Amino acid sequence: MGEPGPPRSPGAEPPGSWAAPGGPPPPRAPGDQPVVPSDVYGPPSGPSAPPTRPGWSSNPKGTIWVIAIVAVVAILVRTHHITSTEIILFCVIIPSIILHEISHGVVALWFGDDTAKRAGRLTLNPIPHIDPIGTLLVPGLLALSGVGFFGWAKPVPVNLGKLRNPRNHGVLVSLAGPFTNVALAAAAGAVYVLVHGAAPVLFATLPLWARVVVLLGLVNVGLAAFNLIPIPPLDGSVLFERLLPRAWWPAYLRIRPYTMPILLGLVVINFYLHPGPLTWFFNEIVTWWLNLLRVF
Repeated sequence: MGEPGPPRSPGAEPPGSWAAPGGPPPPRAPGDQPVVPSDVYGPPSGPSAPPTRPGWSSNPKGTIWVIAIVAVVAILVRTHHITSTEIILFCVIIPSIILHEISHGVVALWFGDDTAKRAGRLTLNPIPHIDPIGTLLVPGLLALSGVGFFGWAKPVPVNLGKLRNPRNHGVLVSLAGPFTNVALAAAAGAVYVLVHGAAPVLFATLPLWARVVVLLGLVNVGLAAFNLIPIPPLDGSVLFERLLPRAWWPAYLRIRPYTMPILLGLVVINFYLHPGPLTWFFNEIVTWWLNLLRVF
């Protein structure tokens, strides 16, 4: 959501992802159905690539971006150019994106790959995960424009060659992100119904905590649905790639690097169409979620 992909250690699976569309992987051996999980590629572990522990002091650019975004939000609030709903949307989407990303590394660790752990990326500190464009700018613009709610974080590094079963476990690593968003949405919906009840209510009349919970669920439903679209570099593409016939794979590899510009172009086009495809997509999600909770 391209820069050349990072070096990989021997045995690592090739990259090609939501956050690192660095070019097509080489063809596989005959009979080997390729699986290219999205969103989870990064530098290898091992003696040639010592683990790093990014944080506040080692990622000053991320810290500067956070300060800049907070300053912009403060200015908008003071000049009444931003609503409380937009602030809530922006505040809930960032941790949702980060938890989506961390889940890739956690599941990879379960299956034998400690690359993300060694790189210090299994942390709830948001700074190591922030991509200034995907984690701050795009979600902020979308929240302010009312177009939708999605974004991305820096890819958690995963060495598929270290997974016990790279072909099958790679699929689960990719789908861990959308599953996390579904779990967060389910938890938010359960909290809302248990505490507030299921009586019909206007969103504007809800107390602050209830609005935060409703929007937390809404954002995570949107993130899960969007990431499960079966086109690269979204997470759902892993299912498409798993089922792709081997004879189609060479042609697919040639077009895969260009799918990210297509997605970004879709975002830009959406601002000029009324309504655009993304607006329609997210409006359907909003309607479904609010009707489910009986919030109007």
